[in-house]
Formats: sequence, C-alpha cells, structure tokens
Amino acid sequence: MTIQRHHVAHRLSEMVVHGGTIYLAGQVAADMTRDIIGQTEQVLAAIDRLLAEAGSDKSRLLFAQIVLPDMGDFAAMNSVWERWVVPGHTPARATIEARLANPAYKVEIIAVAAVA
Repeated sequence: MTIQRHHVAHRLSEMVVHGGTIYLAGQVAADMTRDIIGQTEQVLAAIDRLLAEAGSDKSRLLFAQIVLPDMGDFAAMNSVWERWVVPGHTPARATIEARLANPAYKVEIIAVAAVA
C-alpha cells in the first residue's frame, strides 16, 4: 500500500494517508492571541481543510485526541466541538491536560479519519 505524506516538513508531515486511513498531526491555532473559543474554531477549520484535501470530511472521523493546557477550558472547548461534530458520527475521543509547545496555545487536536 502506498503511503502519501502531505505538507512534509523537517520534523513532521501535516497529514499521512495510508490504507484508507488519514492521520493528522496535532493542529493548533494560527492566531495564538485568540481565546479558547477562537483557537478551537481555528483548529477545527484546519482539520476540515486537511480532511477535504484527502477527499474526506469530519463525518468520517474515527478518533480525536484533544490536548488542553488548562482543563478549566474544557467546557468552552466542548461548546465549539459540539457545534462542529456531525450528530451520529462523533469519533472516539480522549481529552488530556498537558503543557503545549508554546504557552500561547490553548488547544491542540490530533485526529484520525477514514478516507471517503
């Protein structure tokens, strides 16, 4: 099976497609000055763009891992997440609290999806 790497950089590929599965690197907000709501919206929009590039969409999500540096943001992040996910097609999900690479990041999401 072919492995397709997209947006390849020195340290990572933004997306890898293999065997009918799409693996996304951790997505963070482009504008780190935004609050948890704004950063979550940006991250989910990035996931939408990458999945579309691979010929898929959020209804095909299999798994998401959400990393928050402050679990106090859990409810606000979920308010955006719940508007974004497709009812009846919610992925398996884990949310953890951990320090992120840049203290200005309020959320990072790693996702795995099926190719459409």
